[in-house]
Amino acid sequence: MTVTNTTKSTENLSLRITAEFSAAVERVWQIWEDPRQLERWWGPPTWPATFERYEFHPGGKADYFMTGPDGTKARGWWKFTAVAGPSSLELDDGFADEHGSPVIEMGSAHMAVAIDNTGGGTRMSVTTTFESTEQMEKMLAMGMEEGISQAMGQIDAILAG
Repeated sequence: MTVTNTTKSTENLSLRITAEFSAAVERVWQIWEDPRQLERWWGPPTWPATFERYEFHPGGKADYFMTGPDGTKARGWWKFTAVAGPSSLELDDGFADEHGSPVIEMGSAHMAVAIDNTGGGTRMSVTTTFESTEQMEKMLAMGMEEGISQAMGQIDAILAG
């Protein structure tokens, strides 16, 4: 598995998951830049993602859903706040209802992705910052940490192909 470290900080209201890949920074960047590649890994293996809108630039939006084994669709939205390829991107992230509208009561989180050259490959860190301790606890109880770890575990196969 590619995940090398997971750090939770209730003090900073954050979850950081780090993975390493034997691929160039530019190649790892492509798995974010290309929504068809992103669909192949975003979400745990049993909950594949489909991106219906993908505007990969600051101020751009993404709408997606993940489909569960029983056909259930969990919807989400992103708003890109920074895109500085091939080294970093940031976005606001939240749940959406069946019409794609944000679910306000779930709040939103901020995700920062750093992609760094390690000399022999690439390290990617995904840091999610939550609005409150309650939101962080709820997301972790829903399996967010395991889900992102499983999702990132699918990246090696994409990079190899």
